[in-house]
Amino acid sequence: MCTGNDRQVEFMATHAGQYDILPLLERGKHRNPRKGACFMELASYLAGERWSDSPQCTHPLLAHVARMVNDFTDDESRPRLAILIPSVIGLQSQDPRWDHELTLLAAAHALPVAAEPNQRSLAVGMLACERLYAALEGRPPGSLTERTRSSFREVPMAEKWARVFMTSARSPGSQTPGPTVIEVAVRSIAFACVPDPADRLHALLTESIDLCRALSGLHDDRMDELSPDTWRRVCRPARV
Repeated sequence: MCTGNDRQVEFMATHAGQYDILPLLERGKHRNPRKGACFMELASYLAGERWSDSPQCTHPLLAHVARMVNDFTDDESRPRLAILIPSVIGLQSQDPRWDHELTLLAAAHALPVAAEPNQRSLAVGMLACERLYAALEGRPPGSLTERTRSSFREVPMAEKWARVFMTSARSPGSQTPGPTVIEVAVRSIAFACVPDPADRLHALLTESIDLCRALSGLHDDRMDELSPDTWRRVCRPARV
């Protein structure tokens, strides 16, 4: 089965001539386009919203993934993220499943390459998320989704530590651990001892977008193109 990242690579290869120049995305917030632009700020502009890195057009947790990936991708690789910007516009929902699925996806991407302390943190986050998700879906307490079971098979010691920790921890309440898990996940990937952290971060964002499209019932592979005419007026171009 073709993954979201496979489709993205194929799309870039097919349209390479159209994307010799992309927006020069930068880290952090920017007061206005003259100061620069990050991934979600440019999304707000393309969506016709007020300039912001937290626009209404994108689910808050998906936007958080995009901001984190934008900030922790190296300067040379960051322009490649730009062609993904149109695909986050309109991906919005009040369905709490989005929070749980995005959280578990981010943790699953990071667990195999994270340092041991971060593996433990991610495993705890997954168990806390699964507790909330099971209650939401009416599953038996302690049951896990296939994504989490598969991830834990790769890091059994982290799972064991997390389960012991969870038995002595206070009740996690009703708040999703999503934002914290995503921050730990992205940092873990960015600083992992692997040769391709930028590619892994790109894959995380691509698969997060694909996940939200699937949850929205959007199963076609059509991607809106990022025309230079739409962004050149508000940010500097970068040659890739």
